[in-house]
Amino acid sequence: MAIKGSLREASLPDVIQLLTLGRRSGCLAVADRESFGYIYFDEGRITYASIVNRRDRLGDMLVKNGRISAAQLDEAIARQGTDRGRRIGEILVETGALARAELEDYIRLQIEEAVYYLFTWSSGTFNFEAGVRPEGQDFLVQLNPESLLLEGARRVDEWSLISKKIPSFDLIFAVDRSHMDAADVTLSAAQQRLLTLLDGTRDVQQVVEDSGLVEFEVGKALYGLITAGFAHRTGSSVSAAAPKVNDARIEEHRNLGIAFYKAAMLDEAEREFRRVADLRPSEGTAPFHLGLIALRQARWEDAAASFRLAVERGGPRPAALHNLAYALEQAGRLDEAEAAYGEAAGRGRDDARILIGWGITALRRDDFPAARERLGRARGLNGDRPLPALWYWAMTLAAAADGDNDAALETARAGLDAWPANVVLRNNLAVLLEASGDIAGAETLLRAALADDPSLPQVSKNLADLLYRSGRYDEALDAYERAAKLAPDLGDDLYFKLGNIAFKRRDRLRARESWARATALNPGHQLARANLDMLDAAS
Repeated sequence: MAIKGSLREASLPDVIQLLTLGRRSGCLAVADRESFGYIYFDEGRITYASIVNRRDRLGDMLVKNGRISAAQLDEAIARQGTDRGRRIGEILVETGALARAELEDYIRLQIEEAVYYLFTWSSGTFNFEAGVRPEGQDFLVQLNPESLLLEGARRVDEWSLISKKIPSFDLIFAVDRSHMDAADVTLSAAQQRLLTLLDGTRDVQQVVEDSGLVEFEVGKALYGLITAGFAHRTGSSVSAAAPKVNDARIEEHRNLGIAFYKAAMLDEAEREFRRVADLRPSEGTAPFHLGLIALRQARWEDAAASFRLAVERGGPRPAALHNLAYALEQAGRLDEAEAAYGEAAGRGRDDARILIGWGITALRRDDFPAARERLGRARGLNGDRPLPALWYWAMTLAAAADGDNDAALETARAGLDAWPANVVLRNNLAVLLEASGDIAGAETLLRAALADDPSLPQVSKNLADLLYRSGRYDEALDAYERAAKLAPDLGDDLYFKLGNIAFKRRDRLRARESWARATALNPGHQLARANLDMLDAAS
């Protein structure tokens, strides 16, 4: 279950303490306006943390602290350019420029600093998703949250003072050398490192990057210099940066949008991608992601419109066409979905997922031979990889609807062998078993499916139908009532049979209510209407 809230109502340390005490595992996403960060937990211990759009300073820190040379960093960056999946740290270890123990120390420091930085956020929102692990991270730590909370509280107190002198990292400061020389004071190591960098041209963020120190160390050292009168503000970098091209802003909004999307913060993700679309109306990635967001929110028409725009602006890529087809299918626009799937299949010939979707569209259009042919091609493309449960579901229905009950039963059994915990596949096999005369086997499967997931109304309905046809009306009544409670509009047939059972039990009032409900759902239900007329004539 997700845990969501506002940082104004619950501070980040309070949230972390809650997750720690509960020994929770997953991802805590934190957002504050246009800033976004992650903290990952494994049974209550912090394993990774990062800030989106915050420059990865590992290489710079190693150079500034003398652990590697600038040439070694440049070589590692060049190697990374030919293999984007590799991380700088791993390349440095592989080339012998850095010991793995040193790399781990610096990565641990980066993770700790990311957490401390998040502690300074007093507004925004948080969202915890259980079971989520960091993607593509070769190195995870095991940090004790209690020690981070203590150090974080100390830093937050100090930051409240530092921020009065340094309210923004866009500010530019310069050292007053004459005043400092006349004072004849001893500076800290961090302050000594800042002296040559506070030259009236670098803003604080640039000083952080050039010093090799973390933000807190720079802020604390600079605060001391300002308080003593050794450094003074000379300006801001904001106005100078204003004329720059919007590429950096676009990338920031795009990165934030992706981060929000992965954290299931869909409204925030939509906001960021709309900003990308506003800044660069001609590109196709923003409408593509807006379409993905609409899909997850079941806004099928909005999704279709966004994917059409993505195709117009970004070209007819198979992924965009596939998602367009799916949105159209879900919206009930099956002829348009058929055409979009056809184009997607033509451009993504090796993608089994497209053929599965195309097969399901054929199934919904009652073109059962085409559905079976497309699903068969998808199985061939899938090779040795396991077929998804969706494939078994669709192929079973297509074969049954095409009159090939033996193939349908064989596929249903194979599906349940591959996905033994899938309740829907179990339900489908039960229906086929009953149709083939194996009533006991069908009932066993339906009861097992109901025990695993009692929330599926169709399973209760199918079990009720089996019991009804077997003449076990009391048991059928319980199952029908459970199905009606779960899905009041499940179908007229359910209420028709509820009325029949009530009439057999001489409960005419309940029979009338049920048959009336059946005719309300289906005014053309002649048997239910005839039964109501019979009750009227008898009263």
